[in-house]
Amino acid sequence: MPSTSQKSASPLLVIIAFATVYIVWGSTYFFIRVGEQGGMPPFLLGAIRFTVAGLLLMTWCIIKGENIFVKRDIINAAVTGVLLLFVGNGIVIWAEQTLPSAMVAILVSSAPIWFVLLDKPNWGINLKNKATIVGLIIGFAGVILLFSEQIGNIFSGGGASKLPWMLLLLLGTISWAGGSLFSKHRPTSGSATVSTAWQMLCAGFVYIPVSFIHNEYSDLNLHNIQTSSWLAVLYLVIFGSIAAFSAYVWLLQVRPATQVSTYAYVNPVIAVILGIVFAGENISVTQLAGLFVILGSVLLINLAKYRKEKLIELNKLDLVE
Repeated sequence: MPSTSQKSASPLLVIIAFATVYIVWGSTYFFIRVGEQGGMPPFLLGAIRFTVAGLLLMTWCIIKGENIFVKRDIINAAVTGVLLLFVGNGIVIWAEQTLPSAMVAILVSSAPIWFVLLDKPNWGINLKNKATIVGLIIGFAGVILLFSEQIGNIFSGGGASKLPWMLLLLLGTISWAGGSLFSKHRPTSGSATVSTAWQMLCAGFVYIPVSFIHNEYSDLNLHNIQTSSWLAVLYLVIFGSIAAFSAYVWLLQVRPATQVSTYAYVNPVIAVILGIVFAGENISVTQLAGLFVILGSVLLINLAKYRKEKLIELNKLDLVE
């Protein structure tokens, strides 16, 4: 992941990168579901997706003549990759065996809340801002709203509860936020592309033994995996990992983090639309209400950060003058 310093970039490239992150990342929830329904085991899916994407991206770095063997950068990328792509994304892949892709995306939309709570170096600033505090309270209300139906089912005896999977998803979301903050405070000394490639490779390598532990290879017959599943994995490798994740990393270099984090507004909406239209998933009114409450909280949190960044920029301009 990149450092926090911003570089100049073409407005057209910025627009393309944002569109990629907005639309493609929102669609990955649906394609993970397609891959699993076509017979691809979840951890094997993750192993193929990130190992292949990492190898392709690393090959490109070698062709460009970049220095790929910097010990400190590799260690930091490994930690980040495991937290983001194995724990965070791996739980998403695992949970989609049970939960609708739209519900998974809605739960993951709470990530910006954990960014604020885990960013200890900035507690003194963030937790003194009224808009941020209100945003956090509203966000937790949205999360509770999402869980309310499943908690109600437990007490009413209404069938198998999805609550354990939902709690697991919250853990994955916290891991994503923690991994992102870890990389933010330990920027790479090389290019963002090399760091991204190492993150994918390290995560992909961790998926392989976990897949064995879950006995995914014992009864695996590649001929039984449907074409739709392979096409979904191909989409996830090329567009979900190489294109969208690289665009996300690059945007963090050239645009303020508050602008880049707006993907959290769009991704769940895209996922809900695809899940309902193409997968026949059912989303309750309560779950939709929870989504909008969480997105409202994220908006408040980001507005507070945006105003803070604007104030810092204005102070810098005054000092220059």
